[in-house]
Amino acid sequence: MTAGYPSSKTCSSCGAIKAELSLQDRVFKCDSCGVVLARDHNAAINIKRVGASTLSEMV
Repeated sequence: MTAGYPSSKTCSSCGAIKAELSLQDRVFKCDSCGVVLARDHNAAINIKRVGASTLSEMV
């Protein structure tokens, strides 16, 4: 994962990327699948998924 990875803007449910999401937006609402999560929770799920994938590739 790089510093530019859009963990907050990527839907942790369907993978759609939300183009417009400001720092003031504290709730992530996916326009594609309708999932609603706290922005930080959504980002944490994405970061966990990338980390787990990276670890499995190393093994």
